[in-house]
Amino acid sequence: MTTNQNQNVVRFITAGSVDDGKSTLIGRLLYDTKSILVDQLESLSKTKHARVTSSDAGVDLALLTDGLEAEREQGITIDVAYRYFSTPKRKFIVADAPGHEQYTRNLVTGASQSDVAVILVDASRVDLNTSPATLLAQTKRHAAIVHLLGLRHVVFAVNKMDLYEFDEKVFNTIKTSIEDLTHKIGLPKPTLIPISALLGENVVTPSKNTPWYKGPTLLQWLEGLDTSPESEKLALRFPVQYVARQDGSASDDFRGYLGEIESGSIRKGQKIKVLPSGSEATVTEIYLGNRSSSKQINGNNAVESAQTGQAIAIQLSEDIDISRGSLFISAEDTNPPVLSKQISADLCWLDSEPLSLSRKYALRHTTNTVGAKVKNIQQVLDVQTLSQASDVHALSTNEIGRINFILQKPIVTDLFDQSQRTGAFILIDEATNHTVAAGMIREALAQ
Repeated sequence: MTTNQNQNVVRFITAGSVDDGKSTLIGRLLYDTKSILVDQLESLSKTKHARVTSSDAGVDLALLTDGLEAEREQGITIDVAYRYFSTPKRKFIVADAPGHEQYTRNLVTGASQSDVAVILVDASRVDLNTSPATLLAQTKRHAAIVHLLGLRHVVFAVNKMDLYEFDEKVFNTIKTSIEDLTHKIGLPKPTLIPISALLGENVVTPSKNTPWYKGPTLLQWLEGLDTSPESEKLALRFPVQYVARQDGSASDDFRGYLGEIESGSIRKGQKIKVLPSGSEATVTEIYLGNRSSSKQINGNNAVESAQTGQAIAIQLSEDIDISRGSLFISAEDTNPPVLSKQISADLCWLDSEPLSLSRKYALRHTTNTVGAKVKNIQQVLDVQTLSQASDVHALSTNEIGRINFILQKPIVTDLFDQSQRTGAFILIDEATNHTVAAGMIREALAQ
């Protein structure tokens, strides 16, 4: 995919607490951009739903994303629903994430594939009698997760403003509380938009009820974002997933290294370094796709260069010791990743069983999997007060904490702040094979 194509596609997720209106917002975007088929509208107009009694569209817009029968029966989103729509300016892929605390892991999954987060805040459920106004705990948790996952663009959509007759003072009170939240968790100064997803106010078209608001509608804000991948601007990171050998013919002495470019680019004739060994070689051929046989050596899949996100096979000028988990970087890289056996990481704990210091875990990082032992829990985030508790000895479902690990063998890693693709990992319980946490590496002690 070229940079221009990447720029034209916006991947965003809706976050926030249950019943904040996330599904209705997406339904409104689909409806007002005319991205709904006639038969879909006819089907939905016959469906009753407890959450919404009426709308100017004559249908329950939330049902456009709530695809599971259980979701429609219970009136909540359970799984991440992906929908697609477009305008003359851009194409959009939107993930409707569950708001219920029980399904926080689904939010983490959806957010990890997004560039943008739209965090909804239900104005009617904010306690305006405190100073600053008190936001829901799940709103705080989702904002913290969005920050930890490194999403580049975040907007807070203050929903259901129609219930306050679009009162500017109410919006400003909530705005102060949101700015206090983002300051405490480390998000940059936020964009805030007063909306009514049900009525379509400031979602696609500007609202006449908010003459005091001079900013863009939500769709205008999304259309104006710079979403060119940051990873394209970073140094080369190519984790080897598979080593392909010759197919049995003595005349075919092919040896290729297959994988996906996590960041940067690679070109024919470039000198690369292989980590952790430190061996160097020159790229002699690059093939798009999974080339495992030299029969395609003169085919159309041979290219001069490749970019972030492309699956390729690489031939080198020399046969050197390379296996799954090896990492290719540029030989001229002045800030190479670190070889480390001790790391400190922020974890979003996803499993029903709490983190245990005695349990065996496997840490899956790029194409590498190593045993990991929890050394200690450094601190855990209290989502109510947004403070860090350092005297906690467990990490339970949906909690966020800073954990120190000792690895069975070293991994080659960047810090998450430097490279999200090679600074993140998932943690697997070796006894149950469950994915128990998503992790972001913050410190790595060099070997």
